[in-house]
Amino acid sequence: MAINEDIENQETGDRGVRERLLVPQEKDRAGKDEGTDKGRLWMVYFTTFVAVCGSYELGTCAGYSSPTQDAIVEELSLSTAENSVVQDSLRVLALGFSHIMDGGRDSKNICLKMQTMRIASALCVAGWLAIYFAEGALALDIRRLATGYGMGVFSYVLMIVAGVSVSFIIGTVLAWRVLALIGLIPCAVLLFGLFFTPESPRWLAKTSREKEFEAALQKLRGKDADISEEAAEIQDYIETLQLLLKANILDLFQRRYLSSVIIGVGLMVVQQFGGINGVCFYTSNIFEEAGFSSSVGTITYAILQVIATAIVAALVDRAGRKPLLLISGTGLVLGCIVTALSFFLKVHDLAADAVPILAVTGILHFRLEWAQFLGS
Repeated sequence: MAINEDIENQETGDRGVRERLLVPQEKDRAGKDEGTDKGRLWMVYFTTFVAVCGSYELGTCAGYSSPTQDAIVEELSLSTAENSVVQDSLRVLALGFSHIMDGGRDSKNICLKMQTMRIASALCVAGWLAIYFAEGALALDIRRLATGYGMGVFSYVLMIVAGVSVSFIIGTVLAWRVLALIGLIPCAVLLFGLFFTPESPRWLAKTSREKEFEAALQKLRGKDADISEEAAEIQDYIETLQLLLKANILDLFQRRYLSSVIIGVGLMVVQQFGGINGVCFYTSNIFEEAGFSSSVGTITYAILQVIATAIVAALVDRAGRKPLLLISGTGLVLGCIVTALSFFLKVHDLAADAVPILAVTGILHFRLEWAQFLGS
């Protein structure tokens, strides 16, 4: 009984703190001057543009492999094992290292967030240059390691999909070295733009960097803007946030959280092992093996995934995540079955005319449902 009372008291206290967190924000919104100079927003727009360049870059990295790997393997005489290492193995190491450098999203991370993004941008630039000048598997491995680090830092779904799609489309007409230089462009924009982009004021306030916090907020709002009220609101928000009950990783293993943790982690695992990376990296090969035009199939795939992702992003909060997960999960299974059926028929020399149609239908359906699954 005493334990239950303690838990109830903690939850009641947390609810009270959360209510306090909402009050300053409402006051701030109500007290804003409607005549605020819109010209001050240019820095906000600029920082947003710079930030999404990172996600777009992630997409170009993911979309580079499919339209180029045949030409790369042929020109550099790579074995199947070497090509496999280039595509995936080193990226796993890079993603893990990037997560450590980013501090696991903790406010006490190893590097400032801007420093982390600058390092990631510089490594991505180095990676694309490595692939442009590549004469063997080693340079390609360096590229995957470098750009893989960046992929662990940057993420915004719609821009990722846009980057993949653009790489898919232009990769059908450009040489692989030229495509590498094009992939370098968003990295360069990001790297250059970060030197003019301030740190997150809220993050600086949370880490007790008072002077940097005020300077960053002033830069975002404009040199003539009065930031005193907003700065006080942010400080009050951070102080109130500190009153919430501190949690650690071991708290997740309490009995009352067990089912939620299993479901949440399970969905993330299923998402990563759902096959999308294999489909994305080998789209053109799948279409070609099925006897369908790889260029037409890849371009159709690229256009479709942007449209599907945009629609799901707009509808997910209205439709609800659970219904979308159930529908998309069923659709993913169906897409895999149709694709597998097409190659089963091909291997056994049955219904040869149906093989390309089934393969394209299965892959495109799989991608449509994956957009819904990822978005939810």
